[in-house]
Amino acid sequence: MEEREGPDGTLYVALDEAERGQKGPFLVAYASPARENRWGYFCSNCETFDNAMDSMGRVQCNVCSNYKKPDEWDAAHE
Repeated sequence: MEEREGPDGTLYVALDEAERGQKGPFLVAYASPARENRWGYFCSNCETFDNAMDSMGRVQCNVCSNYKKPDEWDAAHE
């Protein structure tokens, strides 16, 4: 776990939990080092917590546009 300053205070980035992004992995961030409360994602490409996630599991960085494809995909959603 790596300690980082986030928008709400100290966050803990799990270096062993990642989702593949097009420009770099999105690392899972927690509110505590015990991994009890998952906070969101950390973009490893531009090193920011400023990301957005939709209901299909897509994650996009609002700074560098790093993008993770949805977990589930259905042509009807396009």
